[in-house]
Amino acid sequence: MSATITPTLSQALGSGLAGAIALNVLHETVRQFVPDAPRADLLGERSIVKGFEAAGEQPPQGKKLYGLAMLGDVASNALYYSLVGVSKEQPVVAGAALGALAGIGAVTLPGPMGLGEAPTKRTTATAVMTVGWYLFGGLVAGAVFKRLKS
Repeated sequence: MSATITPTLSQALGSGLAGAIALNVLHETVRQFVPDAPRADLLGERSIVKGFEAAGEQPPQGKKLYGLAMLGDVASNALYYSLVGVSKEQPVVAGAALGALAGIGAVTLPGPMGLGEAPTKRTTATAVMTVGWYLFGGLVAGAVFKRLKS
């Protein structure tokens, strides 16, 4: 039984990592050129600062803060997108659903969480790109899982 679980788990985690990397490369590349592009990096940095402050600690700054935000973003998205492995028959559909839900969450949740709305919702274009890019990450994860399973 563990011989079956281990490859599937590693395939799911690898697929999730591929989706997360694809998402982050897209985010970080486009934000350099498109003023309305989502700024997931700012959300990550704000969450880290908030966590450090809640713990009564001095948060990191500059490149260290940015690096921690990117690491946290890739790690959390990789774990999330690895859920494509739950649907062995339709991983691309599962990836699309996971991506769409993540995108909607990225647009609607930062404000109530105290992280600000501007990074993912400052314009309609920003919100649409946010949902679309998380959808893209989910599709990549699903496609990679499908490929690894065949």
